[in-house]
Amino acid sequence: MSNKKLPAAGVKILLLENIHPDAVASFEAVGAEVVSIERALDEDELIEQAAGVHLLGIRSKTNVTDRVLAELPDLLAIGAFCIGTNQIDVAAAQSRGVAVFNAPFSNTRSVVELALAEIIAMTRRLTEKDRGMHAGVWDKSATGLHEVRGRKLGIVGYGNIGTQLSVLAENLGMEVLFYDTADRLPLGNARQIHTLEELLAKVDVVTLHVDGRKGNADFFGDEQFALMKHGAIFLNLSRGFVVDQEALRRRLESGQLAGAAIDVFPEEPKGRGDKFVSPLQGMPNVILTPHIGGSTEEAQQDIGRFVAGKLRDYTIHGSTALSINFPPLATPEHEATRLVHIHRNTPGVLAAINGVLAEEKVNIDGQTLGTRGDIGYVITDIAAEPTEQAIEALRNLHDTIRVRQLRLG
Repeated sequence: MSNKKLPAAGVKILLLENIHPDAVASFEAVGAEVVSIERALDEDELIEQAAGVHLLGIRSKTNVTDRVLAELPDLLAIGAFCIGTNQIDVAAAQSRGVAVFNAPFSNTRSVVELALAEIIAMTRRLTEKDRGMHAGVWDKSATGLHEVRGRKLGIVGYGNIGTQLSVLAENLGMEVLFYDTADRLPLGNARQIHTLEELLAKVDVVTLHVDGRKGNADFFGDEQFALMKHGAIFLNLSRGFVVDQEALRRRLESGQLAGAAIDVFPEEPKGRGDKFVSPLQGMPNVILTPHIGGSTEEAQQDIGRFVAGKLRDYTIHGSTALSINFPPLATPEHEATRLVHIHRNTPGVLAAINGVLAEEKVNIDGQTLGTRGDIGYVITDIAAEPTEQAIEALRNLHDTIRVRQLRLG
């Protein structure tokens, strides 16, 4: 048996919110110490549980605030095992030299399939028929039941999910219109509508797929519902805080809207089995799901592998490919000592780094610099171990945020 030290030996990882076991296996395979907790944690709990942790993995319900980051000086990177990162203070993480990774594509198909299933279920009023049958009522009436073929689908937000939904909905015979704040290339026969007001007046189904930026809070309320066609259907599988749920209830009660499907909520329980309350509970032809748009076994496995791989590559090699707050640098794998220098992006830092290395007689085999906004990221490969004096001199440079020394091969 080899006595070679595993590349992530000594690295401590905390995974929250029931992250897929494949992520745990991926970390353990390189020698990391992993602790998994099934539920989300509040600020105080997170600070306590993550003390001494190098990598933190979360999903959508754990908030990583500036206060949390300030209390976790050992933290190197955060993995959001989901699409959104609005639960993380990304700017604060960047300023403290903490890389952030997410999974922007892995659960796209799962969200799209749920949206399609809900569109069909509401158009056929399956929830009402199901409840009637369970109550012993046989109601074999076609009144209010429709095919989705030929109906107009309005997609608000034409990103990864919106575009894939567009293609599959069109294959079902729907006419697809979309609204996005940016000009987007339509797929298939989809058409971009340049105002939200015009879109809402034209379509039979409205589905939201917007991101979690703060500017989208209360994006869709009574004013927007009033513009929708009588008998239209509404879906939100994006973020809970973008929709006024009280206004939605009023429009459903008045009969203006024929149905709604909601997967995300302004306030969500932290763990399985916790109490859930919504003004939409108990309404006919309303589908409520517990934030499971991306919660299929396939999607969670893909997300677990993808984000764990990014965190592992960053920890072992310094690779920042697909980081959302660091310059994206993919790093070659070879035998070397690698110095990673994270710094404020100001003129002259690279010259200062090389000046320190030259003064300490450190020979450079290869070097890569990337910048992104206020942060700079330098990877320097050297043939021999640097002295402690060299490392300390790099740490003491005026604009240094963090220095890491990695041993490759």
